[in-house]
This record gives sequence, C-alpha cells and structure tokens, in this order.
Amino acid sequence: MKKVLVINPGSTSTKIAYYEDKCERLKETVLHELAELECFETITDQYDYRLALIQTCLEKAGIDYTQLDAVVGRGGSLPPVEAGAYLVNDCMIDWLMNKTDLQHASNLGAMLAKGFKEKAREDCIAMIYDPITVDQFHELARVSGLNGVKRRSTGHMLNMRAIAMKTAEDIGRPYEELNLIVAHLGSGSTMSAHQNGRMIDLSLDDEGTFSIERTGSLSLKEIIPFCYQMTQEEMTIWTRKKGGLISYLGTNSGIEVEKRIQAGDKKAQLIFEAMAYQIAKGIGELATVLKGNVDRIVITGGLAYSERLMDWITERVAFISEVSRYPGEFEMEALRNGALRILAGEETAKKFIY
Repeated sequence: MKKVLVINPGSTSTKIAYYEDKCERLKETVLHELAELECFETITDQYDYRLALIQTCLEKAGIDYTQLDAVVGRGGSLPPVEAGAYLVNDCMIDWLMNKTDLQHASNLGAMLAKGFKEKAREDCIAMIYDPITVDQFHELARVSGLNGVKRRSTGHMLNMRAIAMKTAEDIGRPYEELNLIVAHLGSGSTMSAHQNGRMIDLSLDDEGTFSIERTGSLSLKEIIPFCYQMTQEEMTIWTRKKGGLISYLGTNSGIEVEKRIQAGDKKAQLIFEAMAYQIAKGIGELATVLKGNVDRIVITGGLAYSERLMDWITERVAFISEVSRYPGEFEMEALRNGALRILAGEETAKKFIY
C-alpha cells in the first residue's frame, strides 16, 4: 500500500489530499485569510506559514506524514518543460524562488512537497506533475504574428491532460491514438488540441474566449489607448481579474448568472450566450489544427456544470465531433495518479535542469 500526499496551492487556499493507493483518506481545503497573506512580500515567503497549516491539518486527521511514500505538489512557473513527472531538486527550488517571471501560488507546490519529504521516511520522493508550463507545441503554433514575440504554452495543463487521458480510458482507446479538443472553462479558460498523445496547440486564456474573470482576446486597436491611461499592474488586473462576466455583469458566479437568466434578465442571457459562442469559435479554430480529424470534444472546469452553457456550445460544435463533459477539475486525482505510476515503475520521473 502506497501512501501519497497531494498538495495544490492556490491564491487564497491550499488543497490537500491523502491517499492510500487510490483510496482517498483525507481531502481538505485549507483557507488563508487575505489579511494574513498580505503580511508576506512574495509568494515564496508564505512557505513556512502554509507548511505549518498543512501539518496541523494532517495531525488533526490522525495522518502520520512521517510514513509517506510520495509527496506530489502542483507544478509552478518553470521554463518550458515536457509533460510528466519531475523530481523536486535544488535546481527547481532555485528557479521558483529566484528566477521565475511569474509569481503564482503554484510555485509553492514543489517547495511544500520537499518540506514534507524531509519529514518523512528516507525513501519518500518529492515530485511535481504536469506543471503549468508543459510545452508540446508544434512549431507552427509558436508563431505569433509579431517578430520577437512567441506564443507561450501555459495554462491548465494538469487538468486538461488528465481529462484527455480519462476520455481515452472511457472511449477504450489509447490516448496516444486519439485526436481530442479539451476545453477547460473556469475563472480563466484554456482550450487545447491533442494529437496522438501530445498537446500540440492551445487557445490561451488571454487570447481566446472571455471567461468569468478574463477578457480573452481584444482588438489591439481598441485596447492600445488604455495602455497609456493605466499602469501595467492596472492593465493586468483589468484584463485578468476584472474582465469577462465580472466586467459585464458584476459577478464571478455562473450560478448567479443562471438565476438572472431564469428571472428574465436579457443582458445576462446575451453575455452568457456570447461566451458560449466564443468558446465554440475557439473549438472550431482548434479543429482546423487537427485538420477536422477530431475523435471527441471534451468540456471540463467549473462552467461545465451549466446545462444551458453546454447546450449552446454543443449545438454549434456537434457537427465536428461528439461532445463529452467532465464538470469540475480532476487535478488532485491527476497528481495522485502520477505519483502512483512513478512508485509502480510505470513511468520514469525526469530531472529538472535549466
């Protein structure tokens, strides 16, 4: 029986789960008060604070973390890497602490995994799996339209690859034989084209459909003047935290939008359907990447719970391929499964170098 601890740090919470093989013994979301987080200058300064909270949570649940076989953390903002497992090493920690250009809570995943490995048995491994910078782009996908600016492969890699592999399992065919389009729809939305087991192109959450909080693509001609009226930080917040549904409807709740539509709010219906319209356009765009040879379109993320949104999307893309839905996210299970494959010798963990 293998004992695995999974750690998934977010901006205001840390999700943890403890498994004995595939049996879930604990799943907890440790919330962090904003007032407490404001005391820390950088994300990595939160390490000791979050480590102590997770440790307390495990102790209250009666879990002996000294006997862990593996600790797997959410992968953070590394340079472009191949998909799969990476053992946490000093080189990785140095990058996340001192060299990354993106301060994101997921950067703590590797650090916290290493922290619990140091408290566990000698042969315990600390690892990450499918970090946000997994890069399997086809070379054509890297060309942006402006010399000197490359398209970057970043997004909801962990959940999209996990759902792609789950879809393959449900279809009864190897992931490496399928062509899939996977759309992760949430606060930010990322859509991906999977060809024979590789994620060869993406519609990123700042260049595709608008989502709950993000604007998606905008007309450069219209947006450039705002760059001279706001600071870079203000522009970032405006387009990534205050765009999308929040911009139009003043809420980040899909459930609230559905209630408004049900009550006859025509504007809410227009904006929600427009988002479905843009999602469908993005799926159609990725279908051309796969030359129309699409085995399945898969919708995941929090917005996949909406029957209304799903119906609007499906009626526009069903001519391309059958549409499957996996509401929510499967990141904790994906991290667990990656660790179990490494422990069983079914997959080999890579060494991170830069």
